[in-house]
Amino acid sequence: MKVWLCGAVAAIVGLIPLREIHAQALPKVSSGRLERLDADPSRFIGPRTVQVWLPDGYDPATRYNVLYMHDGQMLFDASTTWNHQAWNVDATLGRLIREGRVAPTIVVGVFNDPTLRHAEYFPQKFLPFVPEQQRAEFLQKGLQGQPRSDAYLRYLVEELKPAIDAKYSTRPGPDGTFIMGSSMGGIISLYAMSEYPGVFGGAACLSTHWPATFAQNATFPLASFTYLQARLAPPQGHRLYMDHGNADLDGLYAPHQAFFDILAHEHGYTDANYLSRVYPEDGHNERAWAARLEVPLLFLLGK
Repeated sequence: MKVWLCGAVAAIVGLIPLREIHAQALPKVSSGRLERLDADPSRFIGPRTVQVWLPDGYDPATRYNVLYMHDGQMLFDASTTWNHQAWNVDATLGRLIREGRVAPTIVVGVFNDPTLRHAEYFPQKFLPFVPEQQRAEFLQKGLQGQPRSDAYLRYLVEELKPAIDAKYSTRPGPDGTFIMGSSMGGIISLYAMSEYPGVFGGAACLSTHWPATFAQNATFPLASFTYLQARLAPPQGHRLYMDHGNADLDGLYAPHQAFFDILAHEHGYTDANYLSRVYPEDGHNERAWAARLEVPLLFLLGK
């Protein structure tokens, strides 16, 4: 059986219904505080849990950056995750804020829908550049019949962001709005900044899953590069961080990331606003992403 879903959380988290996840107690954090956002039903996606991390000393008189993160159930407390690993965002970002190395920042953790994660995170506008036979198979087996990423991004931009900006003291412009994810969460973060360059001023894409499936291939990376050649967010006013390891699933990424590095520089990105890193010993898991999280946080949010 060919497996299409990818990423560290899709297969096993899918065993837990969203209603049960939403009903669970909030994860424990080592700094700041965590809130669950109550919102009206979305016009674009199904029910979604959103957790908001506020740094220590959150003060409505201060304006805060906002970092939107995918796979929100994996961000804070390893005791609540399927693989007992987490990004430990509260520990790393809280420390960087206390040290004065990054500006005060709120984190919005958007849970994935385990049954539709691939459909929501695979960039929809890549599909016209996939050959017809492979596109039809991928739509059926990989995306459960239809792509949903454009609807997911409309939810983030048209519903979630206005709700966050209304409830919290934020810097609502692109210079204060960032997006981050890993694996398929990395590719949707790159797509989000390219589709909405006036909304997101920076993206961090860890272990970007260029192949779209578990098998090495040229078809899906080529489709992504064709789209990005025309639609990559301009370097002016944007920062872009990308990385990968070399172990397990991350071992597929090196040739594709090297090509994209060239594409980004041809579009005018420089060392001032583009950082691409390789972590030779790292694999495809939250433990690895947590260990190097300081690097993208400093690159996007550093003073």
